[in-house]
Amino acid sequence: MIEKILPPDVRVAEVFDDDQPAPLFPEEEALVTHSTDKRRREFATVRACARRALGELGLPPVALTRGRNGAPRWPSGVVGSMTHCRGYRAAVVARTGALASIGIDAEPARPLPHGVLGMVTRQDERATLSRLEEDMPGIHWDRLIFSAKEAVYKAWFPLTERWLGFTDAVVEIDPGGAFTARVLLPDSPALGRDGFRGSWLACDGFLLTAVTVDPVRSGAK
Repeated sequence: MIEKILPPDVRVAEVFDDDQPAPLFPEEEALVTHSTDKRRREFATVRACARRALGELGLPPVALTRGRNGAPRWPSGVVGSMTHCRGYRAAVVARTGALASIGIDAEPARPLPHGVLGMVTRQDERATLSRLEEDMPGIHWDRLIFSAKEAVYKAWFPLTERWLGFTDAVVEIDPGGAFTARVLLPDSPALGRDGFRGSWLACDGFLLTAVTVDPVRSGAK
């Protein structure tokens, strides 16, 4: 599904359950030693997806541990992102020559829990969401903006290694399937007037978002 909102240079692997046993490398096992069985299974499944996607780039299976702030450590020369929610796991990768960074997120197509929207959005964003809900009530716009900000953060952190709070970025959603995000923090990457650009998709009970950054726009070498 998520490949529909990603450029062709990105390799994608996705599954909808944890039914197939997914082996872990010892370094990965150490990260989930004290986790619940549910958490361990989704952790293993999404890494199996990542290894499958890396294989499509011609790379061998490797351990995917965590770096700073929990972000996955990808092989040299690769950027990637992982996501999982109930009923969906996915990983995407690309060569650094094609993209400087990528972030994806998947959420169930349901409203956010009560009280969460006010914690993750700014007042102007909530006003825009109210208009979208009135014009197009079939989409859970509150959950979509949450997902977009998750994808933005996953693209932002590898470029900066800096924390980005939910209200540190302003997201503008285009009902046609796109969005932009403008980071309010000083010294953000030179991404142009609109900042991060992304795409979204509502499909089969899920809301999917993706942000890609090309090397020229990021200033990456």
